[in-house]
Amino acid sequence: MGVEYLEASPERVVGRMPVKGNTQPYGLLHGGASCVLAESVGSVGAALTAGEGRIAVGIEISATHHRSATEGFVTAVATRVHGGRTLATYDIAITDDQDRRVCTARLTCMLRDAPAS
Repeated sequence: MGVEYLEASPERVVGRMPVKGNTQPYGLLHGGASCVLAESVGSVGAALTAGEGRIAVGIEISATHHRSATEGFVTAVATRVHGGRTLATYDIAITDDQDRRVCTARLTCMLRDAPAS
C-alpha cells in the first residue's frame, strides 16, 4: 500500500499513500485503499492512546468517498475525538495533493491489555 507516517501522537496522526498501485480498474483510487489508509493512521493513534502493554483493535470503520484521485498522493489526518480506557475514536480526513477532500472516515478501536506471550 505504501503508507508513510509523517506525524504521530495520541491526538493526531498524519500519513500518506501513493495513488499509483492503489487503484481500481478505471485508474481511480480504490475506495478500499482509502479505508486501509484511514484505518492505518487511526489505529496508530489508538495504539498510542492505549499505551504500553495494551493494544488497539479496530471494531468499526465508516467512510464517505467525496471525489476521485488518479495521481500523486493522498494524505490522511486522523484526529482523536474520544480517548477513553476501553475505546478510542478518530475522525480521518483524506485529501489529494491539491488539498481537496477525497474521503471522510471514522474509526473506533477497542483498547485492551496485550495478550500474555
